Amino acid sequence: MNRQLAIEEPIFSHLPVLPQETIAGLAVSPGGHYLDTTVGGGGHSRLILEAAADVRVTAIDQDEDALAAARKELAEFGDRVKFIYSNFAAYDFTPNTFDGILADLGVSSYHLDQAERGFSFRQAANLDMRMDRGRSLTAADVINNWDEGELADIFFKYGEERLSRRIARRIVERRPFETTVELAEAIAYCVPPKYRYGRIHPATRVFQALRIVVNDELKSLETLLDKAPNALIPGGKIAIISFHSLEDRLVKHSLRNSPLLQVLTKKPITAQEDEISQNPRSRSAKFRVAQRKEG
Repeated sequence: MNRQLAIEEPIFSHLPVLPQETIAGLAVSPGGHYLDTTVGGGGHSRLILEAAADVRVTAIDQDEDALAAARKELAEFGDRVKFIYSNFAAYDFTPNTFDGILADLGVSSYHLDQAERGFSFRQAANLDMRMDRGRSLTAADVINNWDEGELADIFFKYGEERLSRRIARRIVERRPFETTVELAEAIAYCVPPKYRYGRIHPATRVFQALRIVVNDELKSLETLLDKAPNALIPGGKIAIISFHSLEDRLVKHSLRNSPLLQVLTKKPITAQEDEISQNPRSRSAKFRVAQRKEG
């Protein structure tokens, strides 16, 4: 009975990555005000709210499903939580407001598990990949309308795909594509067998590139990293969890180059084996923290 309900009404659960490290990195203190820029299912926000007395959280997300789930998950905290539907890049960062700011980047397990959202090639679905379904550009638009050179460039730049040109050529030859599985199969059959049966599916990097483009992820992250430091109070912390090298590189250099910040993590913090065994998503997580300088 319960299993049937779970299938019909999927739950936006959020097992927070690096939970202890996040609370320690933000140095959550009583009466503090924290900004969770990617509230998702509310996992990290719950940890923050439970970490000290009278903590307040401003929780934002660009996915309406996520925000609805977070409202339910965090309902017990009442007016200690303020919810805002927004991409973090469009959020109005008021100066000297927050004791800590958190961003848990990338695609959530929920997005991958919900076939109809089009993020995964494990099940057939329309090529969508929009985190904010109010946006117009979809993965189908990119795949079916962009020219071969543009496709090759984004696969190489955002997916770090070595066979980008070969894959782009095959896509242009075989399009239009309607579903995730159709696209993944076309990619798999145009790469050498050694690559086709490797450790990761040959479509993985292409799907990452499409997701980044559709959601303008790196530009949004640049905007966040530019605006957020000024919204911290002196001594406030900014903590970023990233999941691939493009994000981590951008976070590393932005935190280091900000005149307002002092980096507290010389190297990124990563998950321990016990967490990885319980939450495989944490394997690729990299966690960096910086502090707003005094004065």
